[in-house]
Amino acid sequence: MATKESNTKDARFDTRLPKEQKVFFERAARLGGYRTLTDFVVIAVQEKAKEIISERERIIASQKDSELFFNAVLNPKAPNKELSNAANEFKALFA
Repeated sequence: MATKESNTKDARFDTRLPKEQKVFFERAARLGGYRTLTDFVVIAVQEKAKEIISERERIIASQKDSELFFNAVLNPKAPNKELSNAANEFKALFA
């Protein structure tokens, strides 16, 4: 028969901290309306993790956008036939 431990997808996270810090966190959890200190810690850490990951992904996306933009400006492709024709028509109209 399988044990509960082998059937669960939960993982355990243990930490040691000074008693004063635990009391402080417990007070914040109570004032915040959290059921338990664990709920408070998990939710607070999850929110901070999402914030850090989101910020990092924005930075990476911004860097990629900058690279694409400057590459297009500094190394432009030759105009295709349609663009060349449009430029010639424009010049003919306003020359």
